[in-house]
Amino acid sequence: TRLVHQSSPMEPARSAPRGGEALLRELEVLVQDVVRTSSWWERHGVDCAILALSLLALPAGFLCLRSENALVFSSGITVLGVCHYTLTVKGSHLATHGALTESKRWSKIWLLFFVEVCTAFTAEHATHGHVKMHHAYTNVVGLGDSSTWRLPCLNRYVYMFLAPLLLPVATPLVAVERLRKVELGTALRTLALVSLGLYSHYWLLLNLSGFKSPSSALGCMFVTRSLLAHPYLHVNIFQHIGLPMFSRDNKPRRIHMMSLGVLNLARLPVLDWAFGHSIISCHVEHHLFPRLSDNMCLKVKPVVSQFFREKQLPYNEDSYLARFRLFLHRYEEFMVQAPPITELVGLQ
Repeated sequence: TRLVHQSSPMEPARSAPRGGEALLRELEVLVQDVVRTSSWWERHGVDCAILALSLLALPAGFLCLRSENALVFSSGITVLGVCHYTLTVKGSHLATHGALTESKRWSKIWLLFFVEVCTAFTAEHATHGHVKMHHAYTNVVGLGDSSTWRLPCLNRYVYMFLAPLLLPVATPLVAVERLRKVELGTALRTLALVSLGLYSHYWLLLNLSGFKSPSSALGCMFVTRSLLAHPYLHVNIFQHIGLPMFSRDNKPRRIHMMSLGVLNLARLPVLDWAFGHSIISCHVEHHLFPRLSDNMCLKVKPVVSQFFREKQLPYNEDSYLARFRLFLHRYEEFMVQAPPITELVGLQ
């Protein structure tokens, strides 16, 4: 059953026969049973293998750029672009949640590698903004409502089609701006790791791919780092904005908050690979169980969706194209105007 939020999500939630805390505990037991019977390969290995393959494919991508054949050159751009987003989106997302390994030490190492070296952002702000704010206060206005993605000064066409191209440049600039709020030692570490990642990309284009000028190498960096920028920006707004928003003092129980305020997109092979299931088709499951890897979110999805149906809770799903059309049509309402607060009597 596909339950995409229209105007009032109150009826499906009201029909839930039990309290939110009891429902969540019941669901946690079911999911823990699946996790307990899963192998290390299922829990971590599949996603680690995808990230390892992305790293191993990078030399082939750089070497393809040496070719004067347009098809081979384009293949190199595609390989580097997809690998970049796999490492920066999927890798950083899993590392931020500590979902790559059960070792705290290695979790910290992977966090710094994927977020600072690969993504050119700050690990502390990634963790604070995503885990401590967005996940803790999902769709709570002013805290975890995805408002950082709103740019009311832009019209719908500029935002949806041109603004994503700013991401490769804006990301390191925002990172540098936020270094003012961290300790000196942390700021120096972040500057060093971000510089290492950016310069390594630039150096490889000059010395391995054979680019003759700094401008051509920088241009190639921009192209590969913006290859999937459009779906990245779109996905970040499609899965929360336009759904019920709550006030901090009157928000519903966690399971109702996630069932109402989170949406799964239909599976898309390229985005499943580069962004991960927890960002695309298993976003509801991810928000309920954020420490699960992408592969485990996919594995527990049938359990979660069946549980939601049995308890008559909303389980929001939609396609990328349908959300794209909806946001173009209702851009002013979703991305410019202040979101309305949804009040759910009896579910707080």
